[in-house]
Amino acid sequence: MSTNRPPQVNVDAAGPSVADARRRRTILVAVCVALMAVIASVSGLNVAQPDMALAFDASQSTILWIINLYTLSLAALLLPLGALGDRWGRKPVLLAGLTVFGLANAVAGLAPTAEVMLAARFLSGVGAAMIMPVTLAVITSTFPERERGRAIGVWTGVAGGGGILGMFLSAALVDMASWRWLFVLPIVLVLVALVMALRSVPNSRDESEHTFDTVGALTSAVAVVGLILVLQEGPERGWTAPLTLLSLAAGLLAAVSFVRWELRRPAPLLDVRLFRERGLAAGSVALLVLFGVQAGIFVVLFPFLQAVLGWSGLLSTVALMPMALLMMVTSGLAPRVAERIGGRSTMAAGVLLGGAGLALLAAFVSVDGGYLSVLPGMLIMGIGMGLTMTPATEAITAALPRERQGVASALNDVTREFGTALGVALLGALLSSGYRDAIDSRLGSTPEDAAGPAREGIANALEAADQAGPYAQSLIRAAQESFVDGWQQAMWAGVAVMAALFFYVLTRGPQRTVVRGTVEAEAADSPVG
Repeated sequence: MSTNRPPQVNVDAAGPSVADARRRRTILVAVCVALMAVIASVSGLNVAQPDMALAFDASQSTILWIINLYTLSLAALLLPLGALGDRWGRKPVLLAGLTVFGLANAVAGLAPTAEVMLAARFLSGVGAAMIMPVTLAVITSTFPERERGRAIGVWTGVAGGGGILGMFLSAALVDMASWRWLFVLPIVLVLVALVMALRSVPNSRDESEHTFDTVGALTSAVAVVGLILVLQEGPERGWTAPLTLLSLAAGLLAAVSFVRWELRRPAPLLDVRLFRERGLAAGSVALLVLFGVQAGIFVVLFPFLQAVLGWSGLLSTVALMPMALLMMVTSGLAPRVAERIGGRSTMAAGVLLGGAGLALLAAFVSVDGGYLSVLPGMLIMGIGMGLTMTPATEAITAALPRERQGVASALNDVTREFGTALGVALLGALLSSGYRDAIDSRLGSTPEDAAGPAREGIANALEAADQAGPYAQSLIRAAQESFVDGWQQAMWAGVAVMAALFFYVLTRGPQRTVVRGTVEAEAADSPVG
């Protein structure tokens, strides 16, 4: 019989607050390990596309669906399952999500066909949608107000840098073993998180007298699927393709229906009127832009490191680690900075640094400059993103009371997913168009059978160079220089977006971050009410 004492918990109407500092640290580690499993699975399979195509004898379209279906099901179900976590209890939903996620990854690792893999990836997304919002909700509902910001800082560091760490570990596993070993990492993380969560995470839930908002859940899911599908399929199929236009129409119609329904319902899934508040609006916009820019940078950086510099996938991932580590460190430091200068100033400083990093990436990148031409911009970008993400996340969670933290956390996560899809679509499109515009003038007398494929992209150009004979070196150089031109076009567009975000945060950002429903006296004493 166990002699472990149960966690010391101060229970109020808003939920439990764990009094024991050691248990709070264990809780933080448990939810961050669970989050790491989810984040690593978003990006991990990208390094194994050729291996999966061979294993399943599948087309590139099928492989992209295997990768994107996880993100799609995760994003679509975040709000509904975040709300159910508030109602059913955050601990049981976290444990159920970890179980579903772990089993789905085990099936994926053993999948004999592409169809089984697709089903496993969908179930992985369902499990991840149960885990991700609950991890942040557990922090905001169990940590005392004075420590909440620093705990959120650790969470945002894992959320921001975990994808790069996941890609590094995935690339190492693919190089040393097999792509199927990619699924061992999330399974191990899930087992660790399960053990720690069972022992340390207390339960909390919302005692609501209203029924669950089923219509809001369904319309939000359709809206998210439709709009993200547009961003995923538009660059591949074309922006005027039937599937793209149908997805856009369905997404917009569902989004309008969701807003109208939520405005009429007494207990909405998400009270859209809260977006009138500066903190929620500024935090959401900041995360949308930041994760869009981050995702867009990766779309540009990986081909630069691999196609321009000729590095392997593993070495290219290692090259991103300094940026990821700085992002994680500054995310943890951001709450202390915010305590001194305020949340709005911290966010603005981070956005300014992020924009400066992008400007350096645009101004100094060159074929001959190599990795050192992009490293300073990457480092400054990592610092800026780390400083911005934590106060932005805290501003979102502060806008909803503690009994609704599952919804607040899910909104935070949906914003990140939308930003990622938007950044990949738009910055990727700018990179491609810039490359195509630049390469024609550099092809010169290159034969058309090599010039034609080269116009499609740098990877096609490098492949065509093998058959270009004496024109091979000039073709490779033309493709590399044209890629840098496209890079600069995408990066300067990112600088413009970050400049707009900087002025928005300065004028509309939150003055300070206060978690609602935790310190009633603060609201009474506040001069702004």
